[in-house]
Amino acid sequence: MRWNLKSKPNPEKVQAIQSALQVDEIIAKLLVQRGVETFEQAKTFFRPTLADLHNPYLMKDMDKAVARIEKAIANNENILIFGDYDVDGTTAVSLVSSYLRSFYPNVATYIPDRYAEGYGISYMGIDYAEDNDISLIIALDCGIKSIDHVNYAKAKNIDFIICDHHRPGDILPDAVAVLDPKREDCSYPYDELCGCGVGFKLIQALAENRNQTIDDLVLYLDLVATAIAADIVPITGENRVLAKFGLEVINSNPRPGIKALIQNVKKKVLTITDVVFIVAPRINAAGRIKHGNEAVALLTEYDLDQAEQFASEIEQHNSDRKELDKQITKEALLQIEENNEQNRFSTVVYQENWHKGVIGIVASRLVENYYRPTIVFTKSGEKLAASARSVKDFDVYNALEACAEHLEQFGGHMYAAGMTLLEENYENFKNAFEKVVQETIHPDLLTPEISYDAEIELSEINPKLMRLLKQFEPFGPENMTPLFLAKELIDSGYAKTLGSDNEHLKAFVKQGNSESFGAIGFGLGNKLDLVTKKNKFDAIFSLEENEWKDTVTLQLQLRDINASNG
Repeated sequence: MRWNLKSKPNPEKVQAIQSALQVDEIIAKLLVQRGVETFEQAKTFFRPTLADLHNPYLMKDMDKAVARIEKAIANNENILIFGDYDVDGTTAVSLVSSYLRSFYPNVATYIPDRYAEGYGISYMGIDYAEDNDISLIIALDCGIKSIDHVNYAKAKNIDFIICDHHRPGDILPDAVAVLDPKREDCSYPYDELCGCGVGFKLIQALAENRNQTIDDLVLYLDLVATAIAADIVPITGENRVLAKFGLEVINSNPRPGIKALIQNVKKKVLTITDVVFIVAPRINAAGRIKHGNEAVALLTEYDLDQAEQFASEIEQHNSDRKELDKQITKEALLQIEENNEQNRFSTVVYQENWHKGVIGIVASRLVENYYRPTIVFTKSGEKLAASARSVKDFDVYNALEACAEHLEQFGGHMYAAGMTLLEENYENFKNAFEKVVQETIHPDLLTPEISYDAEIELSEINPKLMRLLKQFEPFGPENMTPLFLAKELIDSGYAKTLGSDNEHLKAFVKQGNSESFGAIGFGLGNKLDLVTKKNKFDAIFSLEENEWKDTVTLQLQLRDINASNG
């Protein structure tokens, strides 16, 4: 790994915030790195409140969306809540449908089948609406590029409200309202909401229109926090507020579906990371292995016994997903080796019988292995479908745009995207994508980078520092867990490897005359020789509390280690 200091904060700004808050310099540095430079900004950062949320009517078309929904209710129309099959989509559908059903019964939900319909708004979904006398579709986490679908619905006298957070194309769909903070002509103050977040702004506007307050909506925030965690959006601004209060709901009074998913977790307090690794994969597994409808059924169920039954079925889907992911990753790695493609600038692999539901996860595994922009294709009906994943600081969406002539359709973000193409265009696309990556990627980006926030002396680490660091939560993109660099550490002599394959490293380290700290390095077992025989080493680590037999101690969670130059 390349080690890199995130950014050197302006010393005058550090001094100013340190003086205003009366905190140690290390805390002041971390705050300035996160754009927190004044007492007022620090107050908002450390003590976010629901009052910090923006007025939902600042979002372009919000007034039109609310007016159309109220008209539908007044006229007793049937409303369909349509959303993508991933966590963001299924939580958004669960959120908006359960809110509307709290005062209006004629609300149905629709999640497209990953295999029969694919991503986004589908003609099958619109036909379903027509067959069921539905005259208004609210699309969540998708639809921003569905020009033809919206026109198809319009010809059937079905209106659309689009709630999306993906980048729009040059033309917007001809919908009644298009809610997307990334619209060029939308001046909403925060444009990093996830799809479920845009759905929340819609129900916030509806609630305001019905003389409800934000307190009436707190019970829905467990869904919003789950979507924020799963969709890897920045934990800044509104997302930070929604994630913080949503986590509180998850930890105190979650809906039965989420309660059923987490009831066997032994941790007292779940963090965003726990939501990413425990809750999100299970919700995702429904759409990957079976159908996203199962996730919506779980998340909108009010009976705990029934929710536990749904959760048990989803747990089985998650086990199946893990097996498939393991097997396909193995086959993909073999394909790369057999084709001698280990030294390319990109990884593009294809096998027609790979399970479409796990190719995104496999793409992430291949990035971990070879660390370069990666696309995994499988057969989907008459076409090939793929998931793309990128490396840090490389925009895979832009790379796909440069190869658009070979693609049928594509969409996504800087780091993750999906696409379809005709099988006869596969080789041409693969070569074009390799050429674009080779010409545009900086060579440094092909080596994993670990960025640390600040250098620290072990003598500066104490419970007070840890208490302040915990107030930086919830962590996530643009507010990651602080990482520190400490130099010339020495192990006490008890360093050892752990795990069935000796893959983890356990040590007790000190620096000069500092006290000794326990240290754990997951996946660093192969670096044992660097820390034995009193060798001096440098380490990048985060701080965590380690609970053992009712005793809490501070522990270094090692992210990487190197021999000291000194």
